[in-house]
Amino acid sequence: MAQGSKKAVLSAICVNGIVTVLKGMAALATHSASMMNEAVHSLMDTLNQVFLLVGLIRGGRPADQTYAFGHGQKKYLWNLWSAIGLFSIGCGLGLAHAWHAWHQVGVVERPTQVSVLGLEIAPIWISAVVLFIALILEAYVLYVAAKEFLSRMRAEGMRNPFRYLRQADDPTLIAVLLEDSIAVTGVLLAATGITMTQLTGDKSWDIGFSVIIALMLGVTAIFLGMINMRFLTSIRDVSAEQAFQEICKGHPEIERFHDVRSIIVDETHTVVVAEVELREERLIGDLRKRIDAHEEALLARVPEERLNHAVREYVETRAVIQATLERTERVIDELEKELKERCRQVFHLTVEVEGIAPSPELDTPEELLS
Repeated sequence: MAQGSKKAVLSAICVNGIVTVLKGMAALATHSASMMNEAVHSLMDTLNQVFLLVGLIRGGRPADQTYAFGHGQKKYLWNLWSAIGLFSIGCGLGLAHAWHAWHQVGVVERPTQVSVLGLEIAPIWISAVVLFIALILEAYVLYVAAKEFLSRMRAEGMRNPFRYLRQADDPTLIAVLLEDSIAVTGVLLAATGITMTQLTGDKSWDIGFSVIIALMLGVTAIFLGMINMRFLTSIRDVSAEQAFQEICKGHPEIERFHDVRSIIVDETHTVVVAEVELREERLIGDLRKRIDAHEEALLARVPEERLNHAVREYVETRAVIQATLERTERVIDELEKELKERCRQVFHLTVEVEGIAPSPELDTPEELLS
């Protein structure tokens, strides 16, 4: 998962870096408000994806003495800073520039010709070429992110991309997908605003579409902030909990289970905890043979001259405890193995054995001893 996200992020950084420079140069040459806001948009995208890359690298570190379950949640923190900080700043800068451009209408005239390598070119053609290049490059990055997104959606058995967008467990990939979608939309909006201004001579078209581009950044900041906040507030892994309950219901040695809970550390690390009661008749089964085997092994280690009542009593007690613990551990290992096979994201299962549920066929100790 992380490799697919990293590929999408690296592609986006390279493309948006190039596009930012092209849009910035075009905005300075043409004095277009839409083009300037698109340059700000691409700059924020580039910086945001740098933050996402840092989050992926730092979040991929393994567990250590300080972070018992790894550094995975740092990824969400970097994503949150990126979304709320950079996109909010981009929205503010875009609105401020649109406001400034509005007050300059009729005061500052746009150039009718721009000199490029000694050639006089109309600003509309500079904008058209830059926006066309940006559209091709950003559409490619969107294709990379969308391909990874759809492959994961199909792998999880889902068909509705909008529902999966809300439920997907990798906010880094979601961030790249949304940014690239909005980037392509922004190019189309900027092209529309510039074209309408060129056709009508009314600069308010260019300024109005620049405001829409800025507002899209603000909406993106809110949406991505909400997604990352969800993973920073101890969200449960419902699919892992349901899988554990199904496993317990089908396990011959589990009578009841209680208090099944989970926490998502990151998209590849889920912790599950639960309490279970073991089934009496299944647990006892061949327990007597195991106790006898442990007792014989322990007695074989004691010299004949040291065998007395106290030693035999200790050996018998130790054999009972050891056999019971081994049988209990085997049940827990079986539960953990099957859960991890069903839910690859589960990396730790803690099961508390509350006790042994009495057999319904034996209601009293007297019946058991009779």
